[in-house]
Formats: sequence, structure tokens, C-alpha cells
Amino acid sequence: MKTPATLLAIAGLILATASPVHPQGSEWEQLIQQAGQLYRAGEFERAMVLVKQALQVVETALGPNHLDVAVVLNTLAGLYHAQRRYARAEPLGARALAIRETALGPEHPDVAASLEDLAALCRQTGRDTEAELLEKRAAGIRAIRR
Repeated sequence: MKTPATLLAIAGLILATASPVHPQGSEWEQLIQQAGQLYRAGEFERAMVLVKQALQVVETALGPNHLDVAVVLNTLAGLYHAQRRYARAEPLGARALAIRETALGPEHPDVAASLEDLAALCRQTGRDTEAELLEKRAAGIRAIRR
């Protein structure tokens, strides 16, 4: 089981590694980078506001099922997870998983990552059987990719 400190580190890593895909960086990517700076400065709520704004921007620009939407959804879910707001994190993670499965196929490594994220949420909420199923599916994907 991941500790709260580990979860905060995960959310920080999500925000720290969110780098521009496009050379100039799109508006949503710049918002994620700003959120990362706020997060590292301990401004968690302000970081959350910017990530929510980034989600709105990317959905408007690219549509609700674009892969970049999944990236922002995972970032937002990670922030909620780190704050132990599991009921808010889980539907975001599930939506990111659905987008990735549709866009990338059910055996893509990014799908495995989303499954692992959801499994961690299940473990945090005492749903170990469900977590185990998600983890097994993720492990199967990773085994195929080796």
C-alpha cells in the first residue's frame, strides 16, 4: 500500500514531468507546468485550479476523447489521490483509462499505467480484490510488451 508521502511524491512527479509535447508548449501544457511549480511550492489548491483549467482548455481544443485529455485527467486524479480524495480521483482515472484503451488499444503500456493507478486507488479504499484484478491485467500487458 502506498503511504501518503509516497502519494504526494507521485503527484509531484506527475506535475514535474509534464513537459511540452509541442515545441512552444500549448496553453494546457503551460498551465500544467505552472501547476507543477505551485505544487512544488506547497500551493496545492492553486495547483489544482490550474490543472482543472488545463483540462477545460484541452477538452475544448482537442475534444473530450483526445489522448492529451487523458494526460490531464491522470494529473488531476493524481492530485486528488495524493490528497486522499479518492472518490474524486477514481472517475477521472477511469475516464483516462477508457480514452487510452480506445485510442491506443487494450494492450498499450499507457493502458497498463492507468490500470495500475486505478489499482492503487482501489487498494486505498480497501477494495483489494478489485485492485488485484487490475494489477494482473496491467502485469499481463507489461509481459506482452517485453
